[in-house]
Amino acid sequence: MPTLTAAQKRAQAQADYDAFLARCPSRQLLDRISDKWVTLVLAALGSDGPHASGSNRVGEPRAMRYSELARRLAGVSQKMLTQTLRSLERDGLLTRTVTPTVPVTVTYELTDLGLSLHHMVRGIKDWAEAHMDEVLANREEYDTRVV
Repeated sequence: MPTLTAAQKRAQAQADYDAFLARCPSRQLLDRISDKWVTLVLAALGSDGPHASGSNRVGEPRAMRYSELARRLAGVSQKMLTQTLRSLERDGLLTRTVTPTVPVTVTYELTDLGLSLHHMVRGIKDWAEAHMDEVLANREEYDTRVV
């Protein structure tokens, strides 16, 4: 059996990924990226983050400090935000940059891989916002039928 190069091994592994199989590692990734806090962090860093007043930067990715993200993501606990940022950094979806100032400045920014995922997640977020009225109406109708 011939020896495979690293690139060939990666290509073979990619061809073998099938999220419908219980042991496929892509299931872990799907679990991570389907988390609401991951979706919102990606959206905030990718384009929906707070912008300077008077600035029209919709759609432009930007680096954000931890405190900016915490303010933007209403309801996220410090523990959950920290865990989410660490997991995204581990997966290579964002970078954490520490600047030696007093006090130390830490910023988070999407990588190219994170930006590619952001484009898909942004569409899901936009869809949810655009169709929420319909979903709420359907829930109400269902609840009156089922009771």
